[in-house]
Amino acid sequence: MLNRKATVLWHYFLDRYLHRWANRRAFEEWQEAKVIAHLQLIRESSAFYQELWNGLTTSKWREFPIIDKQIMMDHFDSLNTVGIRKEEAFTLALKAESTRDFTPQLNGITIGLSSGTSGNRGLFVVSPQEQYAWAGRVLSKVLPGSLLASHRIAFFLRANSNLYGSVSGTRLRFEFFDLIEPMQQHIYRLNTYLPNLWIAPPSVLHLLADAYRQGKLIAKPQRMVSVAEVLDPLDRQYIESVFQLPIHQVYQCTEGFLAATCAHGTLHLNEDMVAFQKESVDGEHRFVPILTDFTRFAQPIIRYRLNDLLVERSRPCPCGSLMTGIEVVEGRCDDLFYLPHAVHQELVPVFPDLITRTIMGAAPTAVAYHIVQLAPDRIELSLEFAVDTSTTMDFIYSTVQLALETLFIRMNCKKPNILMTPYETIVPGTRKLRRVERRFSIESSHSNL
Repeated sequence: MLNRKATVLWHYFLDRYLHRWANRRAFEEWQEAKVIAHLQLIRESSAFYQELWNGLTTSKWREFPIIDKQIMMDHFDSLNTVGIRKEEAFTLALKAESTRDFTPQLNGITIGLSSGTSGNRGLFVVSPQEQYAWAGRVLSKVLPGSLLASHRIAFFLRANSNLYGSVSGTRLRFEFFDLIEPMQQHIYRLNTYLPNLWIAPPSVLHLLADAYRQGKLIAKPQRMVSVAEVLDPLDRQYIESVFQLPIHQVYQCTEGFLAATCAHGTLHLNEDMVAFQKESVDGEHRFVPILTDFTRFAQPIIRYRLNDLLVERSRPCPCGSLMTGIEVVEGRCDDLFYLPHAVHQELVPVFPDLITRTIMGAAPTAVAYHIVQLAPDRIELSLEFAVDTSTTMDFIYSTVQLALETLFIRMNCKKPNILMTPYETIVPGTRKLRRVERRFSIESSHSNL
């Protein structure tokens, strides 16, 4: 117990107070030394990386082969350094999902399972020391005050984990809210528990805002942290207006704790834990991150390509952080819309952020939306409003449709068929919320054009 508390406290104070660098160059020199030392250790401990890096010089790690989730899962047994087999890890994780008991471990190692929104569920393994270090770093980023004060945390997620429970202590009370349970039960627990820190996907925060506005929810947080899903600007606007609080963000996935917001609300990459390489998408500020986590040993994440699309902040943050600022996490690369060019057969990419801003501009009274591209020439759009707007619904839909068509024409695309459909609220725990979603394969579409 003492070792756990000491590790959590050490990483909390290290992250919040002790890690300081004179400038970006000094930080990058420190990061480079950390990465190289970590890679030497991984080279000695992971059979997969030993073979993958055979003949390559560690100092040139930026040129190492890139891996992704499929490669990591295919080589899971030889990639991890703690002797965990994929078959037994999946068996344990799936049993936890069905029984809702997430406490069992394998040889003292915490096993987790991703939600699999990309169609490929991923495993993560975390050692006790990594678990406690993670807890300290997360607390330093998200607590609305000192660790020495009392805090009550409500954590809404699809699945619990020993990883999350490691934050509990004398002054920290942590309660897991299982998204499988009915929202009415969550509201009752919140009104009884009265947590000061809410950590939840934006789709859940949106439903809680609805309940608060209707008078069903009395509890109100001191701080809200959005996790697990992309925080859409429209959701942010609605939730913040209801609770009169800014939403903070934690950008975390199976691959690690990647970013968190500062006091000014800017999402900063956790480059003191993870080295980010940027695979440019548009030649400007959009990029796909390639990760090298120099804090994870049990399941090394080295030159790992995410499927996410990030937009880098173009101006310095007032907080003065040396860590790269992110304007927005736009979503998965799989959710870029692709429309046929107006003249030739080439498919033109349309970024989710452009679609979001177009909808928000054309329907300022909407509180939620869902737009799905089913084929290169077919799109479905649904809108939700806080009050009855039936008398003007046709006008609003036609305005949004015209705005989207104008956007597509401006990008030299053929106008697709846009069908308006009724809005359906996603039940928490069933699947992640994706406001902008593409449901067809680019490859198959190319062959049909």
